[in-house]
Amino acid sequence: MAKQERAIRTRRSVLVAASELFNEVGYEAATIGALLERVELTRGGLYFHFATKEQLARAVLDEAVTLEGLQPQAYKLQEWVDIALLLAHRVPREPLLQASVRLSVDPLSRGLFGTRWPDWVTVGQRLLDEAKEKGELLPHVDTAETSRLLVGAWTGVLLITEVMPDCTLPEEISSLYELILPSVATSGVLARLDTSPYRAERLLAAMDPSAVHGVGAE
Repeated sequence: MAKQERAIRTRRSVLVAASELFNEVGYEAATIGALLERVELTRGGLYFHFATKEQLARAVLDEAVTLEGLQPQAYKLQEWVDIALLLAHRVPREPLLQASVRLSVDPLSRGLFGTRWPDWVTVGQRLLDEAKEKGELLPHVDTAETSRLLVGAWTGVLLITEVMPDCTLPEEISSLYELILPSVATSGVLARLDTSPYRAERLLAAMDPSAVHGVGAE
């Protein structure tokens, strides 16, 4: 068991180091040699976990869709907001999530591996569908379109924020929702939604570790 746990920790440390490398130089310029300089492994030890750079990139993308910190709320629309705010808080702090975005916007890696954006669109649409069934959305709202546009807008806001030091991603995503929500939420629900840029910090602070879950969790 200890050996298995050590292997899991080693694999994770390799993924984090690879993510940092992808973030710094991009997929094409990243090399196995450069990665070995960052991890305390032989080439054979690295290949035990990941045989190629392509496998590393795919493993990073596998980590992209995460609902860590998300908690059930009275309104499904609040959960939709919370996902974006949680990501806005986590992405600047977590190399794996940063790298999943970097790989998704890089033309070479996107052509090789695709992206996880369709999965995020699906996650958002499911929540919006539930919100619509509960009467939280205005009748005209197209849930697929709204989820797709939000994912695109979120990604664009991230890229712009990276080159505008006076802005923070949580603040900008909070502002984005302030613009979007009046167009999709019923007035009674709109007044009860929390879009604070500090909401994600509160959710993570209150998180029960046993409640952390991913897309495939029941």
